[in-house]
Amino acid sequence: MPVQGGEEGPPVVVGFDTATPDTAACAWRGGEVLEEVQLGLNERGRPRHAAGLLAAVERCADAAGGWGSVDLVAVGLGPGSFTGLRVGIATAKGLTVSAGIAARGVSTLDALGAGIAAMGTPGERLAVLDGYRGEVFVALYGADGATLWEPAVMRPEALAERLAQVSAPPSVAGSGAIRFRHELEGAGGIRIPDDADPVHRVAARHICAPAAAGKGSGSLEPIYLRPPDAERWRERDSFQRAD
Repeated sequence: MPVQGGEEGPPVVVGFDTATPDTAACAWRGGEVLEEVQLGLNERGRPRHAAGLLAAVERCADAAGGWGSVDLVAVGLGPGSFTGLRVGIATAKGLTVSAGIAARGVSTLDALGAGIAAMGTPGERLAVLDGYRGEVFVALYGADGATLWEPAVMRPEALAERLAQVSAPPSVAGSGAIRFRHELEGAGGIRIPDDADPVHRVAARHICAPAAAGKGSGSLEPIYLRPPDAERWRERDSFQRAD
């Protein structure tokens, strides 16, 4: 169910995403972007999630008239960086308590796919995030926004094989498309925008919009698609002890 706004108009949403190396935040009202922040890596080449997220979120809330004017908090649920997801989701949960505002979670792949659609490209859209460990997180969306491939994690070579079988090449973007450009562009006429094209980055406005429409999840559970490294290490240690 869509979020109901106040007496003065549509709902105000403050949304953010920390699943990728970017720290993205936005204040959004009825399709209008009131403020938007997108922080890249710091001077040491590290994400600014821990140091920059709260300041970015506060800046967006101020642009919306303060927390008393905000109706909903929206947060990207991943898939993506385990550490980044913990920062973003913990921040969203903290805001629901401190500000007394409801929160909804949105798939980061859905947000990336919406960004590809916003560029006006026809046909299907493939969102590809760098999954690290030599893998990608991927989902395919139809021209109408429907999910055609559910979010999955796979090797880029496997994705290229799957793309070679589609009837028409989709529009492709995301950090995984940049990293594995060579593998993907060899599959079925795929063309990927230049590395600097903003379509490759998750914009927080695409976290806000579906949350305002009642889409996403109210549970704020992260979307991992595979076990976090810490869990893999525990499993490895338990096998070694068993030996």
